[in-house]
Amino acid sequence: MSLLSSFTKGSRLQAAIKTVAEARKSEGGKADQLFIKAYAAFAEILSGDLVSAQSLYNWGFALLQQARTKTGDTAIKLYEEAITKFSFCSTVDPNFLGAAIDGGVALMELARLKAVGIDNVLYAFAKEHFERAEKIHKGSAVYNLACIHSLMGNDDACLSALSNAVKHGSLPSEQEVLSDPDLENVKTKSWFLDFIASLHTIVEKSEPMAEAQVKQKKYALVQSEVKTKIQASVAEVAPIGEAAVIDAEDSSIITSEH
Repeated sequence: MSLLSSFTKGSRLQAAIKTVAEARKSEGGKADQLFIKAYAAFAEILSGDLVSAQSLYNWGFALLQQARTKTGDTAIKLYEEAITKFSFCSTVDPNFLGAAIDGGVALMELARLKAVGIDNVLYAFAKEHFERAEKIHKGSAVYNLACIHSLMGNDDACLSALSNAVKHGSLPSEQEVLSDPDLENVKTKSWFLDFIASLHTIVEKSEPMAEAQVKQKKYALVQSEVKTKIQASVAEVAPIGEAAVIDAEDSSIITSEH
């Protein structure tokens, strides 16, 4: 593929992505038309050329967003199409993190929509997607795995995943965690309550350090301002023909004849 062709396809891809963003802000028929327009653009980018993992991912992402605006069979079909695009993307680029995570999310949302049991293959596939995401980037899908473990009744694995989410900085806010329906099975268990309580302990321990860092920065700023003022005052009183030099350590003034 020539450089010009690559540039052209890249521009068309960005335009299609913007169309998806516009569709997400729209409603009803207008949103559907924009989604369809984006799908046509993604398909055109892919046709007659090497498959673009990025196009496939964004195509799947658009389908996922549209699926969330629908119900019943229409939503199911869109979820299934999104999952197909994410899977194709992962085939083209096995290390495409977004396809692994969003593919798992789409599978879980489809499972909830179909109201299937936790033993359904959709949850198993979702777990595989999140585990693959973890191999690509540690900590990226560990919270998703915590949700899967909760649904499957694996308390130890759930707690371990939640703790890892804290470690990697990928744990949602406490409010989001407490309101997550996927964690409903564990919310009243003592170990989960202890985990939530530990989050407050972590915050309390981090606050003194944060305050100390702020004070240190303020002190450094004050030092800088004082030094600047000293230099300015010296410049005003220094005799003509002499250079005033401020010693950085003790702020003593040394003059030297030219």
